Amino acid sequence: MKVFLLEHPRRIAPERCNDIANAPLSSSLVTGCIAGMVQSLGHRVEIAEGFLDQLTYDEIHRRVAEFKPEILGVHLVYVWGNNEELFAFLRRLKTEGLVGKIVGYGYYPTFAYEEILKACPEFDGLFVGEPELSVAEWLAAGKPVPGMAWLDGNATIQIRRRDLNKDLDSLPDPVRTPAMMRMAEVNIEGSRGCYGKCTFCYINPYYGENSCWRPKSPERVIAEIDRIIAEYGPRKFYFTDPNFFGPGNIGRERALKLAAMLKERNIKFGIEGRVNDIRPEVISALVDAGFTEMLIGLESGRDESLTRLNKMTTVAQNEEALRVLRANGIEPSVGFIMFEPDSSLADVRTNFEFLKRNDLLKNIFTTANVLYHPQIILQGTSAYRTMQQEGRLILRDTTYEGRAAYSNAAVARLAEIIGRMTNHLFIAMNRVWQGQLNEPSNAAELYQVITKLLVERFENTLARLEAGERIDEPAADNIVAGTNSKIEAIFVTFPKGERYRITDPAIGCGCGS
Repeated sequence: MKVFLLEHPRRIAPERCNDIANAPLSSSLVTGCIAGMVQSLGHRVEIAEGFLDQLTYDEIHRRVAEFKPEILGVHLVYVWGNNEELFAFLRRLKTEGLVGKIVGYGYYPTFAYEEILKACPEFDGLFVGEPELSVAEWLAAGKPVPGMAWLDGNATIQIRRRDLNKDLDSLPDPVRTPAMMRMAEVNIEGSRGCYGKCTFCYINPYYGENSCWRPKSPERVIAEIDRIIAEYGPRKFYFTDPNFFGPGNIGRERALKLAAMLKERNIKFGIEGRVNDIRPEVISALVDAGFTEMLIGLESGRDESLTRLNKMTTVAQNEEALRVLRANGIEPSVGFIMFEPDSSLADVRTNFEFLKRNDLLKNIFTTANVLYHPQIILQGTSAYRTMQQEGRLILRDTTYEGRAAYSNAAVARLAEIIGRMTNHLFIAMNRVWQGQLNEPSNAAELYQVITKLLVERFENTLARLEAGERIDEPAADNIVAGTNSKIEAIFVTFPKGERYRITDPAIGCGCGS
């Protein structure tokens, strides 16, 4: 049997370019994981990297026609807009008889399967949750199996969840395409799930009821790394696990064992994890083994907010994690929720002072993210259910993404102003990342000017609102226009680039902050 897997083209609206949490980084491996399972069963697989290779739908159509697959699988990634172009393409393939069955998979269809099946009944089914065992069973059965949602003969939506796979070591290696191997880091998975239950996170709901942190054995992880090194030579790796460490002593001992084994490979790698798992002896061992970068979810500088978010961490643990990492030469990337639906100006001020106190407003990209990010409310999270039950959920033309109006008008105004500024910055930076502009020799100095500008604008605007000033829409427009013109004046000095490049898939890190 021939199976064609598609990472569909993704066009993100400029105003959403800083909204990164449409899917966790681990989803970047889901197509490869399915391909590995399909190959292990003796079937032929072809993968089209619609995003990384910048393919048009006409180019994908040609490849499908040449391959003549019985099955087309689509990794459905939410791109902050309707997928009508993709759905029209799938209808075309079905109408022309180029594929027998079409299935979808990923985080988006796991939660929004109803709207997808209604919008595109050409799908013969959608895999919900981790797909490997369901795909294998479906290929053998030829009909819906546990781990799928589908339309029955009466056009009624049906769904059956699958029990957790507790033996991750038994899964084959994911297939990695040439496009993936051109990237700066090789994504690798060491575990799935998390023992936390943050209100904004949909990682455990993706895996299903009673999901938890499930590790692969250190030996299994190292064996995959060794196979990659043997084929491609030494590479830098990035663990896509939302929780690299795992809980308590079990997680600590496993991390130390992995560190000892990784050290023998003489490679560099990055990880993601929770602040309460940052232990000096483990971090020291990992750094000695080649650990160079980390994403941690601080989320707030106020204990009341951390409780509201059900982080099961404290501000003191946030600060201790930063201290330990920096003492070992690691300056982490951080997840941070500056604006919650129920934030007060006092909450925002506490967050801002926390960021200043902990030197998190010195790097342009960290600064732009932590000053702006609101709580993103995606289907599958407990925050989504709470807002829905309270009648506060406002949907964005899709069931998958919602928002809640701020309960404090001053906070809403500040979030709007800062969001417009930082989004303008990221649109400008995107021209650099895509090769349309080149960084001048003094780029670091120019970025510091922008960083200082953003911090000053945030603090000044916050102080005005704290003093009781009402900043109306024209006044807000003036603040934003003045700031953005200064940002644009800096980027005008950047020399034009010579090419357009893709550096990373349109998939966010972490779990939805």
